[in-house]
Amino acid sequence: MSGGALRRFLGGSGGIIIGTAVMNVCTFGFTIVAAGVLDTGDYGAFFALLNLLMVVSVLNMGLQATAARRIVADPGGVAAVERSILRVAHATALALGLALAVLSPAVAWLLQLDSVVPALVLAALSVPTTIMGAHIGILQGEKRWAALSWLYVLAGLPRIAGLALLWWHPDESVALFGSGLGYVAPAVLGWWLLRRPRSASPADPVVPAVPPWAVLRESLHSSQALLAFFALANVDIVVARHVLSEHASGLYAVGLLVAKIMLYLPQFVVIVMFPSLATAHERRRAVVRGTAAILGLGVVCTLGVLLLAGTAAEVLGSEKLDAVAGHLWLFAVLGTLLSITQLLVYATLARRGRRSVLLVWAALVVSVLAGLATTSPTQLLAVMIAVTAVLTAALVVTSLRGDSSGTRSGSVADGPGD
Repeated sequence: MSGGALRRFLGGSGGIIIGTAVMNVCTFGFTIVAAGVLDTGDYGAFFALLNLLMVVSVLNMGLQATAARRIVADPGGVAAVERSILRVAHATALALGLALAVLSPAVAWLLQLDSVVPALVLAALSVPTTIMGAHIGILQGEKRWAALSWLYVLAGLPRIAGLALLWWHPDESVALFGSGLGYVAPAVLGWWLLRRPRSASPADPVVPAVPPWAVLRESLHSSQALLAFFALANVDIVVARHVLSEHASGLYAVGLLVAKIMLYLPQFVVIVMFPSLATAHERRRAVVRGTAAILGLGVVCTLGVLLLAGTAAEVLGSEKLDAVAGHLWLFAVLGTLLSITQLLVYATLARRGRRSVLLVWAALVVSVLAGLATTSPTQLLAVMIAVTAVLTAALVVTSLRGDSSGTRSGSVADGPGD
């Protein structure tokens, strides 16, 4: 590959692939090392805290989706969108952090924590997490892939420093803080990249200022849709903490590492495809291509897990990993289904659809009710796979039907069209 071709690759989707790969390797590497450093009970608490942080991060993702969609839909209004998104992001980040601090005793009870300290760490990390989402959305909508790839790199590398803290003091609060360094650094870089307010080009049409309330309303709609998805993707560990023993829920958390890897490994597909998902004439093809790419990657990785899980447990000498090695391929299946569902949820947000989101909320309710009736990790895993498989199939059908309808009408399917 020539130097020019390499620069184009790194400045486009290739940079995103590498950036998200670095982020995922560091993120899951930290979590895997934490599984060996922490005892089973502390690890289960740490993993539950991470999952809850992911759930509250839906506001981050709602801002990201709103920024990217609005910029793609109205390129001439980039300056106005940037100003409104950043204003809303800073206000909502502070509000979310304060709310979680007030609710820290409830969080400690929900996750069966020994104190409120880990919950307060969670509240503090929610602030840079939310701001980071706004930065990512702006860069994504403008297709500034090189800058965006560096944000993803910085979402991973600082967690290496977090490992030193974890070895120094191995408990769930330090583990959460060490992992959370991957939210602080990208927020700082994003601020640096966007520190100078963008001014409209003289060639651009005059665009009225984007009302912050309109940005907030769309962000909240996107957030509640993503809340449904990430609650579904993370609810099983919360259920496990209530229906299984501390040891069994810790082992289930070890298995969930594979599911999370499979959920986030194809993240670059969603990132690169989103501008196309927000463009009416490209949406249907983007849904098909994105689903096929994630499914193909999932099949290959699931076969790899099936063949190598036992060997990996022996090489690492991990008793926890060895105890769940025979079921790890099923966790890979669960993660693949969740990754496809994530793409389809973003496709729904890109076309401003609403009815499909109700399917995700319904799946969440079913998974909780069925999960509370389980008595073993295997039963809980079976419930999650069955519910997610049905949801994924339903979203594929409704998404393609909605895209076909929108293409024929020449407009974006919204509400009733979904």
